[in-house]
Formats: sequence, structure tokens, C-alpha cells
Amino acid sequence: MPEIPLWITEAEVVSLVNVPSAIEALERILPMEARDQARNMKKGVLMVAENDAMHVLGASVTGAGLCGFKTWVNIRGKSSTVVILFSTENGECQAVIEATALGQTRTAAMTGVGTRRLAPAGADDMAIIGTGKQALPQIAACAAVLPLKKLRIFSRSAENRKRLAEAVKAQFDLDITLAETLEEAVRGAPVITLVTNSTQPFLTSDMVKPGVHINAMGAIVLARSEFTTDIFPRCGVVAVDNLETIKSISAEFRAHYGEDDAAWSGVRTVASLIEDNITRPADADLTLFKAMGMGLSDMALAVDILAKAREKGFGHPVPERIKTPPRLK
Repeated sequence: MPEIPLWITEAEVVSLVNVPSAIEALERILPMEARDQARNMKKGVLMVAENDAMHVLGASVTGAGLCGFKTWVNIRGKSSTVVILFSTENGECQAVIEATALGQTRTAAMTGVGTRRLAPAGADDMAIIGTGKQALPQIAACAAVLPLKKLRIFSRSAENRKRLAEAVKAQFDLDITLAETLEEAVRGAPVITLVTNSTQPFLTSDMVKPGVHINAMGAIVLARSEFTTDIFPRCGVVAVDNLETIKSISAEFRAHYGEDDAAWSGVRTVASLIEDNITRPADADLTLFKAMGMGLSDMALAVDILAKAREKGFGHPVPERIKTPPRLK
């Protein structure tokens, strides 16, 4: 008997997955891409205004018998994201998952995967640049994989810096500095996470000391940019979530690597980092991890969420679909 498709709400998603468990789900599922057991669909983006965009991405996870899409429209920072899962055996819909929290958790968990492998050993201090809705999950991801003690917060708004600090204090025991300038925030920080909607690069090489790991998690469309290209030559490892997406819509990477495929040969995917057990080289000046979103990371969480929802009896049955011929006249 086929499984009844489920609508899984945001509250149910949050009860079934957190950032640490999402990191583990990614560590299990992402290597399947390196083994040709999972595939990503190229991300699609269409700008609907100067800084607003509609998005679609997807992936198949043949080992789990599922494939699907995540889609949303971001209008002035607001969206209502959903993931739709289908069976790879018969094409039937298996679930519709409300996915705003899923996406925030996935994005943070990707940072956790990259930071676990590329941050300096024992790093207990980080800077977060940006105070939007992704900032707190990003901090949580680093706290999940590092012995984090100190946090520097910077954005252009003092009110937003203070608000994020209060949210952090409610969740974590960290020594927090509200930096008044970008330079103050990053000075001496061994881990720097960028999570902004900036349309102009702001982090430059001369701001960053040797031995730092940079997570570039904002700027997920071609119109946005967070760091200057003089960062790249200093990096012992440059890693990304999905190479084709980065080639298509990362302004920073396109400006540095251009159109020559050979120039991109040293860029590693996060799947290959996990599969080949790549970690930070002892002599690395900088390391860089850039993620713009890929279907496989969303599918990794969605597969886990659907399995847990069925096990716990969560979710709401979607009405039975009765296929009906179209009216021709």
C-alpha cells in the first residue's frame, strides 16, 4: 500500500530537527553525491525586483527513494518556502514540508560542516557579520562544532547588533562584543562568518590575519557580494556546496575564476571534503567555504524529517489525488 502523502508544518519540522542533528544528516547524505548515489539540480533564480528573487532547487537521493524540490520567493526579506518530495519509484507525492525553518537550519548546518573541517583547531572565538534571520542559526552551527567562548557581532545597525546579542544570550553562554566597525569585529577572530544581503564586497584581505577560516553564507544571487577577490590567493582550501551553482551565480567566484574551467580545478565541493576526509592544511593561511544553497542539502534534511514524521505519527494527510482528464471544450 502506498504511503499517504503528508503536509508537515513548520512547528513539526522544528520539533523533529535541530542544528546539531542537521549537521549529522548532511555528513551522512552529502557524500552520496561523490559516490554517484545522489544528484543535484542546477539552482534556478529569477530576479523579480532589484534585490528580490524567486528560487528553485532540487535533488534526487536514490538511496532513500526520494527526490524533490525546494522553492520560494524572497520579497523584501520575507518568504514562505516549501519542499515537495516525490517517490523515485512511482513519482507519487510523498510530502509537502513547510520549509522556512528547514532552510535556515540547513544553511546553518552547512556552515557547521565546513567549519568542522576547515576552522583552526581549537578555535573558540568567531565574528558574525550580519544580524538578519540567518545570524543566530549560523552562530549555533559554529557552537555545535567548535569550543566557542567568544563572539563578535557587527552590522550597520546598533539596534540590530543589540537584538542579536540578546537572542544569543538566551541560547548560549558566550562572551559577546558588539563591534562598532567591521574592522573591530574581524580583528584577530579565527572564524569569520558572513551572512548579509550586501550588493558590494566589504571584507578585504588586509582585514584578515593569517590562520583564519571564512564562511561566506550570504550573497546567494549574482547581484550580491560580500568579499573581495584578494581573499582567494591566500586560501589553502576553497570549498563550495555546489560547483555549478557557484559558477553560475556567485559574483565573487566569477570575478576571480572567470570562464576558464581549468581555473576552477582547485575548488572542492563539500561532498568531496567529507568523502575524502579533507581537513584544514597545517600550513594554510586562510580557508574559505561558500554556500549558496543546493537541493541535496535540503533533501538531506527533508528525508530525515519525513522518516521521523512517519515514525512519530506527525503530519497531516494531504487529500487523495484523483487524476481527472482536462476539459478540452
